Amino acid sequence: METSREQYVDRDEWPLPDSTAATGIIITTVSFLFFQIAAFIVDRCLKTSSSFLNNPKLHWRWKNVFISLTHAAIVSVCCLICFCLTPKLTADMISTHTPLSHGTVALSAGYFLHDIVDMVVNDWSRKSLELLIHHVVILIAFSFPVLTYKSVGYMLVALLVEINSIFLHFRQLLTIHKVDKKSSLYRLTSLLNLGTFIIFRIAALCWMTRWIVINKAQVPFFFYVLANIGLTTTTVMNIILFYRCLKSDFICHANTSTTNVKLE
Repeated sequence: METSREQYVDRDEWPLPDSTAATGIIITTVSFLFFQIAAFIVDRCLKTSSSFLNNPKLHWRWKNVFISLTHAAIVSVCCLICFCLTPKLTADMISTHTPLSHGTVALSAGYFLHDIVDMVVNDWSRKSLELLIHHVVILIAFSFPVLTYKSVGYMLVALLVEINSIFLHFRQLLTIHKVDKKSSLYRLTSLLNLGTFIIFRIAALCWMTRWIVINKAQVPFFFYVLANIGLTTTTVMNIILFYRCLKSDFICHANTSTTNVKLE
């Protein structure tokens, strides 16, 4: 059953959490604990059954990527179900929400909190700093719909990026396992990663930017500023990530193939 609340009149207003905010906090906490326990179980399984991951750094990376893949798969399915069952979420992205849509956003907030803790404890470095900053900004942005039940639809659009993350993380696992880049599995994964990247990261991000500009007067100023910071941060990261994937899977591969042809 969907719920719709009145839109904001004063865009400078910060809606204080009401009694229902406890639901979002509980779901976020349970989600955080779920991913913590899942990471612990994966860690135990790797230590007892894996002989090829003797490197502690590689061991942690495999675990982290696998948990990220799990989150991406769960959230992608939930987002698609939400939009299919409640088309109004796309028409009214400010006030409309359902228990599942709100729960999906809260679940992701719990995951990002888990990933922040995991990286701080196990991968504190300059290289991971950009991802940490991104996660912190996203977590703060997610706290708005989690506590106020506002802009849930907008955040669900942002979470469609997880559809691409499924292929992105699977590609990372293939890389960790040193799967041949010329293999059919790797090539298919690379193509799906590139295609979904363009649709669910680049195109979706452009649409979100357009929406927040058009609906500037309908959202609180705090959320507007936070959304713009998040969009800017994500845009920069996506440009870098897209270039890395393109260079690794297509540009370098094409150059290698050309070199081999010349040698023949």
